[in-house]
Amino acid sequence: MRAGIVVPSLNQGRFLASAIDSLLASREVPVSIAVVDGGSTDESARIVERYRSRLSYYRSRQDEGQAAAVNEGVAALVAGVPDLGYVGFLNADDVLLDLGLAALVRALEAHPEFVAVAGRAHIIAESGAIKGEYPSAPFSRSLFARRCTICQPATLIRRAAWESAGGLDPSLEMCLDYDLWWRLSSIGPIGFTDAIVAASRDHPATKTRTRREQYFREAMQIVRREYGRVPWHWYISEALERQAGWDTSVRPAFSARLRAGVQALRAYLAERRPGGFPQWQ
Repeated sequence: MRAGIVVPSLNQGRFLASAIDSLLASREVPVSIAVVDGGSTDESARIVERYRSRLSYYRSRQDEGQAAAVNEGVAALVAGVPDLGYVGFLNADDVLLDLGLAALVRALEAHPEFVAVAGRAHIIAESGAIKGEYPSAPFSRSLFARRCTICQPATLIRRAAWESAGGLDPSLEMCLDYDLWWRLSSIGPIGFTDAIVAASRDHPATKTRTRREQYFREAMQIVRREYGRVPWHWYISEALERQAGWDTSVRPAFSARLRAGVQALRAYLAERRPGGFPQWQ
């Protein structure tokens, strides 16, 4: 059974070849690739031309954003590939690792109840050097309400589950994958495989780095909708990043302070408020 992966891109020419190469290098799992470009003005078109014969779908024009583009790419793959069983998307600045797709497919085949599966992922620098590992964890509603434990490039979704969920929400610009995992989790369990299957590239131009205020706004709206309340972890993280001027490069410096503050708060509340934490809305 084939996997279909959409690569959304806008002026990511310096990374695009690496993303496509990582998909073409997939072993054990046949993969169909769609590249949906938002009208790039850099070298992207020249790069894609080298791969045109190996792509199942390609277009380049101004569109309605990343979510709509990914939905379009998945729909094109589904229409053109009858035996497509799994779908996903890989941002043009991320990469799949050797046998990563095979590990995700094996997990889905071993667990028919899984609607999707996530694995572990490296965090890499602009140069490709490994900086660390994304803090992935098996899905649980309580933990997922406090932080996103799923690294998007390290995921694969059953085609039927994608269609049942309705794909990505085009109204979202930052947390479109976080929203999707919540909605998929209401259809069935999201599995986890303890293998490093992908790499997420962290560089200064990412939306996650440059649009933090919108990121927190969308994330907290989703959490409130799905979980009924917003855990205080979100407010603390937002306040610390505001204090740092939204510069996520300083995150390692204040993450230790955050953990220490959380521990102190837990100890205080355990002593002063036996009934538990305040439920912030």
